[in-house]
Amino acid sequence: QVQLVESGGGLVQAGGSLRLSCAASGSIFSISKMGWYRQAPGKQRELVGRLTTDGGTYYADSVKGRFTISRDNAKNTVYLQMNSLKPEDTAVYVCNVGGRLTWQRAFDSWGQGTQVTVSS
Repeated sequence: QVQLVESGGGLVQAGGSLRLSCAASGSIFSISKMGWYRQAPGKQRELVGRLTTDGGTYYADSVKGRFTISRDNAKNTVYLQMNSLKPEDTAVYVCNVGGRLTWQRAFDSWGQGTQVTVSS
């Protein structure tokens, strides 16, 4: 199976920056999707950003211009660079990676989540 290990969360003041990492390990044949979600207390999980299949990126309106998602194919790692952080960005951030273990078997894995807290 595929395991995802996240890192980079923490406490930061408003206007600060954090960089989240999510490394996928296991017998991965290919990766077709990588993305980040977040869930704040009392709210539903929302998509923050993802890498599209055509090599592009998608961002939620609330983070456009402030967050950047990228990947390192050699390391099977996806990153989320978060700049100009706001208190409303406070949430548990979870990565999602999907692809194939073999040409027959697909996988869709979720990270354990990392807490991001932005103080005002």
